[in-house]
Amino acid sequence: MQYTIRSLPTDLDRAIRERARSENKSTNEVVIDALQRAFGLRGDRLPSQRDLGGIAGSWLDSPELAAALDEQRRVDPEMWQ
Repeated sequence: MQYTIRSLPTDLDRAIRERARSENKSTNEVVIDALQRAFGLRGDRLPSQRDLGGIAGSWLDSPELAAALDEQRRVDPEMWQ
């Protein structure tokens, strides 16, 4: 099968060419390898991207935590002479 990809961003083109050069492969081989990994067609699939959405907004105020943070924020004047 043959594909034509148009309007490849310059930074992506540069990354593909650098990878091909460093691995002594053709740009075609590098792109096929990346696509296979991205679609999970090889055993070494790329790690999934994660964000902090699951914990955003979950902060709970507690007196113990506030005291611990206050202690960490305390400046020791003797250390800053």
